Amino acid sequence: MSNFNSFDLDEKIVKVLQEIDYVTPTPIQEQAIPKVMEGTDIIACAQTGTGKTAAFMLPIIDYLIDVPHSKNIAPKVLILVPTRELAMQVSQQAKIYTKHLPNIKTVCIYGGVSYAIQNRMLSRPYDILVATPGRLIDHLDRERIDLSEVSKFILDEADRMLDMGFIEDIEKISSLIPKNRQTLLFSATIDNKILPFSKKLQKDPFHIKVERTLQTSNLIAQKLYYVDDIHHKNKLLEHILQTAEAMNQTIVFTSTIKQADELSYSLKESGYLSGSLHGDMSQEKRTRTINKLKHGKINILVATDVAARGIDISTLTHVINFDLPFQSEDFIHRIGRTGRAGATGTAITFATYKEDHRINRINQLLGKPLESFTVEGLEPKPKMEGSSSSGKRKRGSRSNARRNKEMRRDESSSFHSNRSQKNDFSFREERRSKPSFERNSNSEFKRSSKPDFKKSEFDRFPKSDFKKAKPDFDRFSKSENRKSSKGEFEEFGKKEFKKSAKSDFKKFSKPDFRSESKSKQFNSSSKKFSSSSSPKASKSFENFKIPSLTKKPRRNKPSFLGKI
Repeated sequence: MSNFNSFDLDEKIVKVLQEIDYVTPTPIQEQAIPKVMEGTDIIACAQTGTGKTAAFMLPIIDYLIDVPHSKNIAPKVLILVPTRELAMQVSQQAKIYTKHLPNIKTVCIYGGVSYAIQNRMLSRPYDILVATPGRLIDHLDRERIDLSEVSKFILDEADRMLDMGFIEDIEKISSLIPKNRQTLLFSATIDNKILPFSKKLQKDPFHIKVERTLQTSNLIAQKLYYVDDIHHKNKLLEHILQTAEAMNQTIVFTSTIKQADELSYSLKESGYLSGSLHGDMSQEKRTRTINKLKHGKINILVATDVAARGIDISTLTHVINFDLPFQSEDFIHRIGRTGRAGATGTAITFATYKEDHRINRINQLLGKPLESFTVEGLEPKPKMEGSSSSGKRKRGSRSNARRNKEMRRDESSSFHSNRSQKNDFSFREERRSKPSFERNSNSEFKRSSKPDFKKSEFDRFPKSDFKKAKPDFDRFSKSENRKSSKGEFEEFGKKEFKKSAKSDFKKFSKPDFRSESKSKQFNSSSKKFSSSSSPKASKSFENFKIPSLTKKPRRNKPSFLGKI
């Protein structure tokens, strides 16, 4: 077909297409639009960037023009997408195509946004609902959405939703939609997971397949660079960013969230306008980052696979696979970020020789091998013999590698270091020679709660020796020792004795009756003071009695703490 007029679409839809310079339909649009207008279920295999959104959105809008509006607030069309970014993109496309059709309303719901805001949108009449499975399930559980009037059910990027574990949610959503609906399934790949899944949702679907090699061979120039390690990657990335021709904006794909943040920070330190995009960011930050990229405030976006799905920016000229994707199919989604809407783009991939088996799978998916390039001065080391691309291991190497990894992890921990020291004979000998207070469980110089003495060692000391170890004031309190104590005090001189007597008097002028031991201390000190001080002071202390100490407190009961 030559143009969109051949599809018999509404004049207002064709007018919008002319305004946005949509003249010639893409192959997926050429095959899908007539079948969707007929009401046939379809399962289409088309990569991102081929125009598949318009392939199902244009005939759906044409269908909604003739559908009478009901009094119930319920959507007529439900579009499920895997990510928030793709949901916003599809919703934006729907609003563009309905520019001259103000009666057709579109609502977009996804995670990371307040329920109160979405509840206000859902309380007004709308026709098209674009949603992610998780947030849609939440609203269904709260009875905020009614799917009883849905007649068009679309699953965009169904392969990604299955990989993300949404199969049960999709089946639950499908059970709430009338069975006489039309189901459209779009996927970048059709494998053994998609076909059984489609049989549960569709009735005799019409299969559409667009060759993947069409866009990648004609519009996207692909380059493969072999690297040795992460340092080699960084140097090569810096060289490409400095020397690449016609580079406007770039997406750099990493395999982990941590690496995305670290690489983005490193690029900022080098003077580049860079930002990161990944799943751990809030929706507000992700939207702000994408808007910065659209408005040219940043020109390098370091992103993960899930976060970058659905990004549609026409100014993206380069895609750099800093890390290979975990699944070969994700390679199609990555390079599809550039070369959109008929524009040219460049896809650059970094890989090590050990990842050749993954490169081979990507080559099979693309239908042709990736061409390898080198940079003068940054060539990789020669490929060693025996480093085959099949990914095979020698016998026992897997278990040995795991064992070595565990040993390295244990050696880095304090537990392993202590355990290895305990097994050392020299450490045991040194440990025996240390006193008990140095041999604590925490390897700190602390006195142990239990003395490290044997019973026989206690028996060697007579009880009389332990009595001699009592405090001096108990020794002074006895009458038979008063004379000797007086002689000892006289050796210090009269001045020193007077100072000690005054300090003792001040110390016990306000006696503490809270414990029996302290009261004994008071009595012994008072007798000591009376034996050596003036007659007046001695008489005052002899006449002073403590009534509370005449009776000993009972066991297991407080003496007089409550009375003080």
